[in-house]
Parts: sequence; C-alpha cells; structure tokens
Amino acid sequence: MLKLLQTTGQTASVGLSYLGQLASLLRDLVCSPFIGKVRCHLIGRQIVSIGFGSQLVVIVTGAFTGAVFAAQSYFKFNDFGIESAVGAVVSIAMCRELGPVLTALMVSGRVGASMAAEIGTMKVTEQIDALRVMGVHPVDYLVLPRAVGLLFSMPLLVAESIGFGILASRIMCVHGFHIPEAWYSHHVRAHTDLYDISIGMIKGFVFAGLIVLVSCHQGLTASNGAVGVGKGTTSAVVIASLAVLIFNFFLSLLLNQLSPLGSG
Repeated sequence: MLKLLQTTGQTASVGLSYLGQLASLLRDLVCSPFIGKVRCHLIGRQIVSIGFGSQLVVIVTGAFTGAVFAAQSYFKFNDFGIESAVGAVVSIAMCRELGPVLTALMVSGRVGASMAAEIGTMKVTEQIDALRVMGVHPVDYLVLPRAVGLLFSMPLLVAESIGFGILASRIMCVHGFHIPEAWYSHHVRAHTDLYDISIGMIKGFVFAGLIVLVSCHQGLTASNGAVGVGKGTTSAVVIASLAVLIFNFFLSLLLNQLSPLGSG
C-alpha cells in the first residue's frame, strides 16, 4: 500500500512538473513577439515546410477517410432505406471530428517529430547554448517561427482534409453506390452549416498549439546525445497525439454546448 501511494505521488509530481514546464514555455512563447525579435523569413520557411509539405499526407488521409466512412455508412443505412442521408453524416463527421483529429494526428507524426528532432539535435550539440551566448533567445529563434507557421497552416490543412473527404464520399456515393446526386447534395447542404466548419477550424488551431508546445519542449529538454533525441522525438509524437485525443473530447463537449442547435 505504501509503495502504491509512493508511486502515485511520484507520478503526480512528474506530471505536475511537466505541465509547469509547458506553461512556462507557453508564457515565453506568448511574450516573445512583444519583447523579442520576430523573424519573418523564418516564419515564411516554416509555413512552406509545414503547410505545403504536409498537403499530400493530409489529402490522402482526408480522401480515404471520407470514402471509407461513406461506404460503411451506406452499408448500414441501406438496410433502413435512408442511404440518401450518407452525405449529411459524412460531412458533419468530417467537419466536426474526423477532419481535424486525423489531420492533427498525421501532422503530429510528421511535423511534431521533425520539430523535436531538429531542436533536440541542436540542444545536445550545444547549438542552443551558442545562441544564448550570442544573445539570441531560443524561443524567439526556434519556437516562435514554428508556432506561427503551424498555427497558420493547421486550419488550412484541416479545411483541405474536410474538403477532400467530402469530395471522395460524394464520388463514392454518387458513382459507386448510385445515390441520386441531387439527394446527396441536398442533405449535405441542409445539415451542414458554417458552425460545423468553424468547429473544425477551432479544433485545428488548438491542436496546432498542443503539437508545438509538446514537440518543442521535448526538443529543448533533450539530453544524452542521439539516444536522448530519439526518445524525445518518440515522446513528442506519443504525448502530442494523446493530448489531441483528450482535448478533442472536451472541445467537442464545449463547442456543442455553444452551438446554436446544441444550446436549444
């Protein structure tokens, strides 16, 4: 019993310490544009690297997710004679859940791992210490451009995932299952509104902040050479992915309560 309490206390202490470090990094990041130097050329590079570089994986993820979700929905809805409602179900699911969550998970694996590895390598090779010696704050030079680049790119990537998911489901339903195109389009327009799309954009913005904080923190705290960088990169992907899934649950509840329909 004593060992259990000791283990629980140590786990809670480590967790609180980690949250405190993330809060400290968030504070430095928020203050950085006002007290530090904003390097627009670095931000531009990150937008190109993150946004443009992630398009292919986001398009493939969104398209095939929308197509397979449409197929599975059709197989069940067809038993009840409501196969024309597949479009509405797919569009709402892509806008509210599947689009933002799957995009964040894919970006976490691609971009988050890259951030942790790059910054971690600079940390273990003492390049970050060299930046401090030259009077350059690591958050200003390394974290801020990546944060702005991801915060700008993620909502656009989410929108791209949603669009290709709905397009793929339309092709699957209309040309694959021969659902009348007029019925499909009518249900999509009738049951999907701007608020559904805004939920995806809000989630994408929040998930971008989580990925940046977790990944950059793992890089800045890396140690023990290449082994430490590898462990930090793995931890960044795992922690960021779990954070996305956990925050998605609470965001879904909150945003649904704020919905014009949910509040009624």
